[in-house]
Amino acid sequence: MRKSSCKCSPLFLILCAMIFLNGCASHAPLPAPQHVNLERFMGRWYVVGYTPILVDKEAHNAIEHYRLDADEKIQTTYQFRDAGFDGELKRYTPVGWVENQASNAEWRMQFIWPFRAEYHILYVNDEYTETIIAHSSRNYAWIMLRQPEVSDAAYEGFLQKLEAAGYDRGVVQKLPQDWSGESERLEALQAEGL
Repeated sequence: MRKSSCKCSPLFLILCAMIFLNGCASHAPLPAPQHVNLERFMGRWYVVGYTPILVDKEAHNAIEHYRLDADEKIQTTYQFRDAGFDGELKRYTPVGWVENQASNAEWRMQFIWPFRAEYHILYVNDEYTETIIAHSSRNYAWIMLRQPEVSDAAYEGFLQKLEAAGYDRGVVQKLPQDWSGESERLEALQAEGL
């Protein structure tokens, strides 16, 4: 299994953060769950739909993992294979925190100080097995599940939820997921608690 700790220049990370900050002008509020149970939200999510940015425009087998630490910070691991199912393994570890503690649905993510990216939980189902993450600009979104497979009908349902929130469905594309050749990576994730 190929590994990569993905070290990027500060300028590159600043540019990525600026992409996330795009559209910070006022927009209509995003819909959100009334309350998000943070403990249930933590853990591994498979990214099945996303808005590609410079660092992950050809992502395959992407996961996002959240862990709430003792300081109430959300330690995040975003990991994916670049440009194919056997591509180089890339890894980013931003830190998040809850911005709106009344609902726990609005967070901030920091890839590099002092830039903070918006992170809105637009939707999470009652079982905490499906979620949609959004940005108030309606330019970025992520569809994530607890397993890597998504049916066409379920994926269409997620796109409809985004459209109802004011998104153009073309902002999101399906992210390829096929873990049949990833047994070593799954073992490594398990060993790391991811």
